Amino acid sequence: MNTLSAYIEGIGLLGPGLTDWASSQPILSGLQAYQPEKTVLPPPALLPAAERRRSGVIIKLTQAIGLEAITAAKQDAASLPSVFAASGGDGANCHNICEMLASDDREISPTRFHNSVHNAAAGYWSIATGAMATASVVSAFDASFSAGLLEALTQVVVDNTHSILLSYDTTYPEPLFSTRPISDAFGIALVLAPQPSAQSLVKISVSLTDASADKLTDNALESLRSAIPAARGLPLLRAIALQTDQHVVLDYLDNLRLAVTITPC
Repeated sequence: MNTLSAYIEGIGLLGPGLTDWASSQPILSGLQAYQPEKTVLPPPALLPAAERRRSGVIIKLTQAIGLEAITAAKQDAASLPSVFAASGGDGANCHNICEMLASDDREISPTRFHNSVHNAAAGYWSIATGAMATASVVSAFDASFSAGLLEALTQVVVDNTHSILLSYDTTYPEPLFSTRPISDAFGIALVLAPQPSAQSLVKISVSLTDASADKLTDNALESLRSAIPAARGLPLLRAIALQTDQHVVLDYLDNLRLAVTITPC
């Protein structure tokens, strides 16, 4: 694979003890101690009232990180191609559907059904922002963050267009949690551009490598990185937060990782 390069113009971040990108930069750069706390999800303010009432954890999470990223990048979400990447779907909704299917009353509500599909977050995003551009939805289990990053970068390079990546995961109730123990809701959004601009934070260049993936030196942050697939992107955010030239290796497949070079703008 040839090297893919783009410019990151906006970042959205929400997870345990990480409430947004601005307040998380000193934590990721090691200037401030990380304090794990349960993720607090804001209501999806851009949605109409009826859709807002029906929205679950994934919708609240993706709208929060997406809105933060596009606001920072000063982009119009309505015309921005998007890539949604998650290792699974809405865990709580999946649990409820399984309970209903195992009961005597197997009639699943239309709301639960349409929230169960993997592209639900993309659909709610288009309703909230009026987005009519292409929306891609990918899933690669624990490799989903890197798969989504490659998809978004490919769009930027091939189509010479902006793109927004939204990578996210949410937890499952028991008994599914014992099989898929994702500890909390976590999401990263990146607005990518083909050329530098006044909003550009860093240049990002990505290629494939068989080198070992980077781990975080903070034990609590490393536990978060390894526990939630979307959090595999934390070494990338740490490299951006350091505001110096950085080279990091991100988890991807068993025998293949992503080599990422970050250059501040």
